[in-house]
Amino acid sequence: MFVMRFTERAYFNYTEEDVKNSPGGAHRVTFSNSHFDPAVAADQYNYYLDEWQYCEEIGFDGMMLNEHHSTPTSLGAAMNLEAAILARITKKPKIVLMGNPLPIHENPLRLAEELAEIDCISRGRLVSGFVRGGGTESWATNTNPVYNRERFEEAHDLVIKTWTTPGPFRWEGKHYHFRHVNPFQVPLQKPHPPVWIPGTGSAETAAWCAEHHYPYFYLGIVPYTFGYMQDIYRDAARMHGYEAGPQNFGYMLPIHVQDTDEKAKVEGRGFLEALVGVGRVPMPREYSFPPGYNRATRDMWADDEREAKVRETRASDPFRTGPVTDETFQGMIDDNRMVIGSPDTVIRKVREVLEQVRPGILAVWTNDGSISHEATMRCLQLMDQEVLPAIREIGDELELPGPFDIDP
Repeated sequence: MFVMRFTERAYFNYTEEDVKNSPGGAHRVTFSNSHFDPAVAADQYNYYLDEWQYCEEIGFDGMMLNEHHSTPTSLGAAMNLEAAILARITKKPKIVLMGNPLPIHENPLRLAEELAEIDCISRGRLVSGFVRGGGTESWATNTNPVYNRERFEEAHDLVIKTWTTPGPFRWEGKHYHFRHVNPFQVPLQKPHPPVWIPGTGSAETAAWCAEHHYPYFYLGIVPYTFGYMQDIYRDAARMHGYEAGPQNFGYMLPIHVQDTDEKAKVEGRGFLEALVGVGRVPMPREYSFPPGYNRATRDMWADDEREAKVRETRASDPFRTGPVTDETFQGMIDDNRMVIGSPDTVIRKVREVLEQVRPGILAVWTNDGSISHEATMRCLQLMDQEVLPAIREIGDELELPGPFDIDP
């Protein structure tokens, strides 16, 4: 099993009233950058880089980065810049980008060049994830959401051809037109760096991943929806002549460990602010789903009953919605939506999750939101001493090969 570490790298120097008083009352898109203090962010960026370096000492297989725009919930607005730094200051872990939002790029050739440089600097440690990007990214970059999926697929095809076909050549697509394609830099890995695709529950994305033999990495932290995506992927894989196994699936799990269960619950509550920011003020729905972002037509993989269940689960998901009570927080812990506790508790509950979802890729989401740097470092120390070795043993026992053990 491939085990990597993840965090959103949140900025938290603002208040709930700041959010409520922002245009639209939102923590994304319209939340003013007047609330950004560069001096505070300078400390936070360096704390996060220190944590990543320590993750190499611990022995994580990979370091997972993502990218968001116009929001304090993620300081990673230029993920490839962070990846380039990690490519130089670390030596062993894979640098897993989950991922570059392709539809917002007007020049995918520049993206292909950046990723090729990262792969060369890291001496072939890049895993290049691509995403459609949330609706908020369309607002932040003035990109027409109607063409989101079309641009995603065309930009993907152009980047892959750029990496694998000697130039110069011409590209004339629907959304991208280049008379001269010939970036000089190409990746060290051949034919190109591994491509993994994250998603939150789109049947079409899961089937597209299976068609391309790309691992599908689930970000939703809802086992039911992940099972639905796995079924779709497996069916699509059979149509393309192969059987999908654990190496084709990834799962992200918030895990925060402290010396005692009580301490872990106090610190781990900061997770709840990770996606929705300080105060957990609900964001206008049209920010996340601008008109046209979701297709009006249905594809062959859609299932009315299951998709209704997915929508219902999302709508009531306390991880992504408004204020959370002590009771709902405990319920999320009891349901293993978040694994929080002492080393013994965490190891036992991680086993339960792995037995249920059986991923070949596990992203350990160790900290986020208002969880402090000090609490994060203690969490990572305990991961090193007790939890990570146990996770590896469980992965071996359950026979969960990763994508570097068996080719997806």
